[in-house]
Amino acid sequence: MVDSASHAVTAKAVARRLLGELGAAGLTLEAVAAAGPALADVQAVYPQRDDLLTALILDAYNASGAAMEDADRAARDAGESAGARLLAVTRALRGWSFAHPEEFTLVYGSPVPGYHAPQETVPAASRTPAVLAAIVREALEAGELTPPARKVPGPPLLRPEALELFGGAPGEPFSDVVERGIVLWSGLIGLLVFQVFSRTHDSVRDEAAFFDYAVAVAAEGVGLVVPL
Repeated sequence: MVDSASHAVTAKAVARRLLGELGAAGLTLEAVAAAGPALADVQAVYPQRDDLLTALILDAYNASGAAMEDADRAARDAGESAGARLLAVTRALRGWSFAHPEEFTLVYGSPVPGYHAPQETVPAASRTPAVLAAIVREALEAGELTPPARKVPGPPLLRPEALELFGGAPGEPFSDVVERGIVLWSGLIGLLVFQVFSRTHDSVRDEAAFFDYAVAVAAEGVGLVVPL
């Protein structure tokens, strides 16, 4: 058992390094074996390439989610407002993304040809939106949310899983706050894609400050004021 665990750790460490050189699409068990452990040892814990990719994806989602959770815990313990907590967790995700660009690309970049993420990745992937949802939900319960300037008309758009993650359907005037939260979440990931892949460096003088500004603007959509 110890040997299997050791082989898994070694194989993932080598694979992470190779992600930057080969990209996820070019990652193979043979490439991992050529750069580290024997192929038989790799296949003993990851029989197929997709098994290794899934392990890397789970690690990436869990590590980035943990960074956000730790930041939120610290901000909450310090008595920060919901807006300040939101800024803290988004900064934590940005910090993780820049520190681990290959893993960020793996989970938020282009889909890997031929790979289909299994259901087991869903709980780990949900940690990021769960942190955002908890902040918005607690702000709603504490009366910290500002009602939207207008309600966007349209049919119900949410799946039951989204309402469950949020903790239930909110009442008026915040009945669409979950949809607005999804806009915030998707905008956050899009902003990080732009910054990690250097799409904003030629548009703004200070990318970190622009990130905070963008989070503050996006937060207004859910009724949160982010202190800058």
